[in-house]
Amino acid sequence: MSIACLFTISAPSGAGKTSLVKALLEKRADTVTVCVSHSTRPMRPGEVNGDAYHFVSLQRFNEMVDNGEFLEHAQVFDNFYGTARASVDKLLASGKHVILEIDWQGARQVKAKMPETVSIFILPPSRAELEQRLRTRGTDDETIIERRMRDADREMSHYHDAEYLVINDRFEQALFDLDAIIHTQGLTLARQKLKNQALIESIPPETE
Repeated sequence: MSIACLFTISAPSGAGKTSLVKALLEKRADTVTVCVSHSTRPMRPGEVNGDAYHFVSLQRFNEMVDNGEFLEHAQVFDNFYGTARASVDKLLASGKHVILEIDWQGARQVKAKMPETVSIFILPPSRAELEQRLRTRGTDDETIIERRMRDADREMSHYHDAEYLVINDRFEQALFDLDAIIHTQGLTLARQKLKNQALIESIPPETE
């Protein structure tokens, strides 16, 4: 076990996952980080390789799949995305808790390969509120909104896969809850023993 912990955070589009993770990183920059995924999609103007994604060719991506280098990977429309095991291991070795922002399928793949992973699911306060948030964006037409809601229904139906559930009704409360989950994992007996090994070894063994 590492002193640091790996977390997967899943949520339907519009639940506020990205905003919550961004706020958490600003609050816990010294102890929490996000793992950058690999992607075959074209780099957009202004993007930097290794920032939003590690951009790779389809050939290179398939090589990584064949070599078993991904903890999870999936096709999204015409592009492929994946989380490299080496990237996660490197970040965990640095002592920081690591967050993967992925869907329920990716979270399930990661959990199968790294059972100690802690899974978190973020839900909106209601389905009606989620639809309202999607409409408030003002960027999608009715057809897109309907598709996003169907996708959201599929995603939300797997909330029970997670170990922790955060309801994003009031943003500050949801951020507090998410932060508490992350912080608590660093206080487990196993991690405290690793972090404070000298203290633990100085304690006499049980006598009764």
